[in-house]
Amino acid sequence: MAWAMWWSMARRTVGGFTLLEIMVALAVFATLAAAVFSASHAVIGQGRGVEQRLFAAWLADNRLNELRLEKNLALGQHTRQVSLDRRDWHVQQHLSATADRRLLKVEVAVSLLGQEHVVYRTTGWIPAP
Repeated sequence: MAWAMWWSMARRTVGGFTLLEIMVALAVFATLAAAVFSASHAVIGQGRGVEQRLFAAWLADNRLNELRLEKNLALGQHTRQVSLDRRDWHVQQHLSATADRRLLKVEVAVSLLGQEHVVYRTTGWIPAP
């Protein structure tokens, strides 16, 4: 019996939320949602940049290894277009002699086709033929 009386009294004294309380709660929720959305957008953008640099590094390393296997190498600058991951890439290499006649210096720069911004640049040395 005491429980029923307490419950009936509690229901009379406790009302619902006021419109002002609901509006404040919605404003806090909207602010948090906007912050989470902004942070997730930034993370996705960084992920794309990391993915581009990774693919460009693969292309540069592949080109260095291809040059190590070639027999007749021509000094100077050479460019080629490569497709990888549904994108076209511009791979530019510069092959030059070094003070040591046994080595050649290779500079490789990789960018997306049609863009001047170099995504990845590396330098390597390969045995002279």
